[in-house]
Amino acid sequence: MKNSFILVLNSGSSSVKYALFNLNKLKLVTKGLEENIGLPTGVKNHCEALEKIFNLLIKEKHLTVLRDIQAVGHRVVHGGEYFRKPVIITPDVLQKIKDLSLMAPLHNPPNILGIETCQKLLPWAKNIAVFDTEFYSVLPREAYIYALPYEFYEQHQIRRYGFHGISHKYISQEAHKVLKKESGVKVHRIITCHLGAGSSITAILDGKPIDTSMGFTPLEGVVMTTRSGNIDPFIPLYLINNLGYSAPEVDEILNKKSGYFGLCGLKDFRDILKQETDKSKLCYQVYLRSVVKYIGSYLALLGGVEAIVFAGGIGEGSAKFRKEVMDNFKFLGVKIDERKNKQQAIIISTANSKIKVLNIPTNEELMIAKEVLTILKNN
Repeated sequence: MKNSFILVLNSGSSSVKYALFNLNKLKLVTKGLEENIGLPTGVKNHCEALEKIFNLLIKEKHLTVLRDIQAVGHRVVHGGEYFRKPVIITPDVLQKIKDLSLMAPLHNPPNILGIETCQKLLPWAKNIAVFDTEFYSVLPREAYIYALPYEFYEQHQIRRYGFHGISHKYISQEAHKVLKKESGVKVHRIITCHLGAGSSITAILDGKPIDTSMGFTPLEGVVMTTRSGNIDPFIPLYLINNLGYSAPEVDEILNKKSGYFGLCGLKDFRDILKQETDKSKLCYQVYLRSVVKYIGSYLALLGGVEAIVFAGGIGEGSAKFRKEVMDNFKFLGVKIDERKNKQQAIIISTANSKIKVLNIPTNEELMIAKEVLTILKNN
């Protein structure tokens, strides 16, 4: 098994992220991104994209032959109530993932394209689905049930599912390792903040999530790049019934034209930090407040925490934002070490801070590879 590998794929509508790991040591061999699939500047489809990736892996001598790929781990966004752990993809599993496309129309269909293409090009390899929703399959009922007529849940599975679970699972596990090594104490209560183009926050007790900001879809929760996050549920009805918008138009507004983009016309958080316009400043404060409110509510749900963790493009990239979020919790004894924060250290709180604050780069690819390896060992 010396030359055996796990390939991890994250297939989007117009891109495929990939990472190749040595199967025995789970050491990253290489990773990359094929973009603009289906666009004039890219290849025609996912099949051509993966063929291009495979040819590159051989050309650059990361692989001797494609048969060295023993398994492919696919990030699948929505597992619904069917999937509470990673699974080997069978025809029945694939059909259920297709059925769930109704609840994740932007994500599951390209995930399926990646699976079907690998089944065609690598027929000997085991294809394994790792679900973004799986981490939240253990949420307590009071956390995932909405206060709607109960038959909506019973008949249509309308509930909170949560997303970014692969990332939250990884950074919470890494935080436990870091703090156990530093202090020798196991952390029981932790809040993880995956902040980027899509943002979500999770409350975790003894390794299991008890609440999370995203809900039935990734639209719920904190403000994001183009998503509104939490709003009064009557607003979409008002737009349709009183202002003449159609349901598809409202969907487009809430998912693709709101968030930072809707407030100030910018999508890159770095640009928001640089600009000094009234709207960019307002956008920053709206985003900051939405993150602070979720952290505050989860502090109450958990009854306090030992650690708060930042990850994602904004969480990892903006020392200013991390500090200003944590400044709201000085009353709890949180103290940020400004030098460590600016230097992007792992632990950015002071030694005497009552709550440890960490900055941990997420690694969804490695988390998926670990899940795949566990499946391979047990089958």
